Amino acid sequence: MPLSAPNTAPTTLAAAPDEPVRAPPRVARGAEGAVVAQGQWTALAFSSRQDWVALAESLRGLPKGDAAWDLRPIEQLDHIGAQVLWRHWGGAWPQHIEMDPPHKAVLEHVAQFTCAAPPDAGPTLADHLKAYAHRGPRALVVARDVLRLIGQLVLDIGTLIRAPHRAPWRDLSGQLYQFGTTALPITALVGVLIGVVLAYLMSNQLRNFGAEAFMVNILGLSLIRELGPVLAAVLVAGRSGSAITAQIGVMRVTEELDAMRVMGIPHGFRLVMPRVLALAVAMPLISMWTSMAALGGGMIAANLTLDLSPAYFMQALPRAVPLSNLWLALGKSAVFGILIALVGCYFGMKVKPNTESLGRGTTSSVVTSITVVILVDALFAVLFRGVGFQ
Repeated sequence: MPLSAPNTAPTTLAAAPDEPVRAPPRVARGAEGAVVAQGQWTALAFSSRQDWVALAESLRGLPKGDAAWDLRPIEQLDHIGAQVLWRHWGGAWPQHIEMDPPHKAVLEHVAQFTCAAPPDAGPTLADHLKAYAHRGPRALVVARDVLRLIGQLVLDIGTLIRAPHRAPWRDLSGQLYQFGTTALPITALVGVLIGVVLAYLMSNQLRNFGAEAFMVNILGLSLIRELGPVLAAVLVAGRSGSAITAQIGVMRVTEELDAMRVMGIPHGFRLVMPRVLALAVAMPLISMWTSMAALGGGMIAANLTLDLSPAYFMQALPRAVPLSNLWLALGKSAVFGILIALVGCYFGMKVKPNTESLGRGTTSSVVTSITVVILVDALFAVLFRGVGFQ
């Protein structure tokens, strides 16, 4: 006997009873000028962003404690709502207020236990030590990477000496042209201007004491020993150091460094070593060129201001400045060139594959190179303070 299909007629569920409508918190001016608060001032009512924004706008345009307040229309008030009112009143009761006893009890409780937030305590000695300890590993990582870069450079120079036919001579010659030849006009211009400025400034003081002949001593010693190498190093750091970082950084962005690694081309032998050797050779020449330009400018200014002829200047210069100052300047410039190239290569290798990191790395390279040049120059001044003086 076949079974009959069950009755599948849909059943109608009874409608849920209507939920009570929650009255949002509101404030408004009453008929007699008093501020009337109504609705539910509870944490649940404040959970609606729309209601909270509307209440904040309403409270912003109302007086705080110098008006009458009517809190009797408030349906429900908890500590959150009472805290909102108490903060709006500025932590003081209004001059006139009307409210029900339950609301008064809640407000009195909030007024009794509300206190100002404590001020933020400054960092303690332990906090400073902890922050310094966090920076310590970062400094160790930088020192490790710099030491690794220098060690790889030494190994690459050893490879160059053992197998000179494998050296990237074309890259080296190109870097020499870029770092040395193209830097001659700007360094000569700056050197001439520095020499003229120094001569004009010193001529006024030397004329007062009748010591015009010492112009050659001051200009020769200051320009050949200190200002020439340092000025050339600062210009090269801003010009060539940034170029080194930008070149290697762009290779990082375009993934050329990754391609070189895949093809087995060492970064240090083809990128770092040619630039370091090029700047080590070019920097002494640029330094001597800058010093000569500065001496030429100083000689012209001394002739115009103190009537010191160029012939006298050229004759007195070898006697005033011993030759050891020139050798010291050349050696110091070679060290500057090596450091500038190493700093530029280091920051270039650390560039991440995005343009923001490239710009930040280039800026850091220039600032670090100039700082290192000044620090090393101060070290040379202390170590060789007795060399080059008669």
